[in-house]
Amino acid sequence: MASRLRLEDWCLAAGFVRNLVWDRLHGYSEPTPLGDIDLIHFDPTDTTEGRDRFLELQLHGMLERPWSVKNQARMHTRNGDDPYHSTADAMTYWVERETAVGARLTVGGELEIVAPFGLGSLFALNVTMNPKKSKPEAFAARARAKGWKRNWPGLVIENGH
Repeated sequence: MASRLRLEDWCLAAGFVRNLVWDRLHGYSEPTPLGDIDLIHFDPTDTTEGRDRFLELQLHGMLERPWSVKNQARMHTRNGDDPYHSTADAMTYWVERETAVGARLTVGGELEIVAPFGLGSLFALNVTMNPKKSKPEAFAARARAKGWKRNWPGLVIENGH
């Protein structure tokens, strides 16, 4: 359904993909509940928040779930980073590497994975801090706040306290 929006550089990402992998690797038959479904895209021609709200409404009309749409062409200003050049580039600034994974359908209907840090540590159940974006204390606090070890006890959280 996200592919129906016909965005140029997009993917369903973050917890939507990460949690699904962790759920499967932990043998869960039901997915862990999500706060939202993250759709990220990169469109420098319209960086307004209104456009993202419009896209969220379109998605909600197709599937009643809590959607979060963020145009990565504007997110660098909120995050205090240099401008991003694509969705994959924006993901290289995320706090932990295993969250920087997305999936999309190509125009031909093929599944494409966007993973600027690769998939190895995600499938190894590691959670690693991205030193480009985080400090150990903030990373550890995020891991605790997200309840990752409680939800997925097999995780190994690295570089945190």
